[in-house]
Amino acid sequence: MKVVVQRVLSASVLVEGKEVSSIGKGVLLLVGLTPGDTPEIADKMAEKIAKMRIFEDAEGKTNLSLSAVNGEILSVSQFTLYGSLKEGNRPSFVEAMKADEARTLYAYFLQKMQSVYPKTQNGVFQADMKVSLVNDGPFTLVLDSKELWP
Repeated sequence: MKVVVQRVLSASVLVEGKEVSSIGKGVLLLVGLTPGDTPEIADKMAEKIAKMRIFEDAEGKTNLSLSAVNGEILSVSQFTLYGSLKEGNRPSFVEAMKADEARTLYAYFLQKMQSVYPKTQNGVFQADMKVSLVNDGPFTLVLDSKELWP
């Protein structure tokens, strides 16, 4: 499981020209799943995200969590995180989890994320989404479950 975490001042998702989610200060999550990902991995990732201290305190150090700044989360499924251009110029997505399995695990991840951090919104799985954000910093991290919990 890979999650790109972008600290934002605001973020929103449009589907078919209609806004389906929007947040103010917080984080935008781009979530990719790969075969072998499990609910246990999703649990760990959600807990890690909820506890991250990536917001600046009064001294300008990244010591504050989402809850400390009353932040929000916008989570967007992103199978292209497992795209590869290792061979050729057209991406291969063989490392991405198949859609039916991913839909179930992503729904589980969202439920877990909302249980550990209720101010969580989401995009629409497998939809053509238009994602807008105002990146704060910019401050972007990539969490990879294989690196965090080998």
